[in-house]
Amino acid sequence: MADEYAAVKRGKLILKGDKPKGKKRKHKSDKKSQADRTDVSDDANKCGGWWKVTKIEDITGSISIEFGTNAYVSALDNGLFTIGAPHDEGTGPSPEEIFTAFPAGENKFALKSGYGKYLGVSKDGTVIGRSDAVGPMEQWEPVFQDGKTAILSSLNKFMSVDPEDDSVLAKSTSAGEHEFCNIRSNRTKEENKAIIPDEEQADLSQVEINYVKKFQKFQDKKLRLNDGSVKELKIAKKEGTLHETLLDRRSKMKADRYCK
Repeated sequence: MADEYAAVKRGKLILKGDKPKGKKRKHKSDKKSQADRTDVSDDANKCGGWWKVTKIEDITGSISIEFGTNAYVSALDNGLFTIGAPHDEGTGPSPEEIFTAFPAGENKFALKSGYGKYLGVSKDGTVIGRSDAVGPMEQWEPVFQDGKTAILSSLNKFMSVDPEDDSVLAKSTSAGEHEFCNIRSNRTKEENKAIIPDEEQADLSQVEINYVKKFQKFQDKKLRLNDGSVKELKIAKKEGTLHETLLDRRSKMKADRYCK
């Protein structure tokens, strides 16, 4: 990708005694701002109201990933992903092309498909959605630069679509035409706050209980909790590995239907 800008334009200094030309500059700025808002609105209208995300804070709730024009990453029932057929102008993504985004550490996010599985990447670079928890392989990083967007996997490879079979991969170490995409949201600005799963809307000790209740079989009606310190969970949350740590703690109890 192109190098980041290193210079910032400086405005002309207004010296004492000079007549400021603030009104004129404000007028030009207002016209440009209005034009930008119109362009953003037109772009969203072409995609059924789904607007382009340009910062990590907006990657939350319902989102879609667009490659090309009005064509979106689509989940398959086998845990793989493909690019869906282009939609007509004015229509948004289909249900299988809509994912739920969650914060996952500093400048990273996780995605859950409509099948209830988290999107990750295999060692060979295939994007897969078969995980019940968020570990390092299920964390993604958005890269915004020069008006373009790309999505970086945990293996430092960019997401793209294979032109041969339309499968979704993450194999390129650099972002070019095939890796550029649009992350789109249909949430209003007022609604667009960080979405936290219901199980995590409590202190960390209660969060662990919530997840155990969700996944434990309760064959003898007894709740089994790991006796590890909550401090471990605090560190994991800070490092973005909370889901993985909770899964490891549950697996040690041998009572989780998703743990070996």
